[in-house]
Amino acid sequence: MERVSKSVLKAKMLEYFRRVEETGRVIEVTDNNEPVLRIVPIVKRVPLATAFADVQGRIVYHEDPLAPTSDEWPDT
Repeated sequence: MERVSKSVLKAKMLEYFRRVEETGRVIEVTDNNEPVLRIVPIVKRVPLATAFADVQGRIVYHEDPLAPTSDEWPDT
C-alpha cells in the first residue's frame, strides 16, 4: 500500500487517482504521518453468466452430483 501526505496528494491528486484506476492499488493518505483515509478503486461486479461464459455448456456430469455418498464412506 502506498502512503502519501495530504499536501502531496493535493498537488498531484489527478495523478494519484489515475494510478489507483490503472493499478487497482490502495493509497493511504496521511496527516502528520498518521493515516486519515484510503483511496480505493471500485471493483466492478461481473455477472456469473459472463464470468463463466467460456465454459458454459462444456461441463458434463457423468453421475448425479447430488447423489448420497453414504455407501462409499464407512461409519466413523
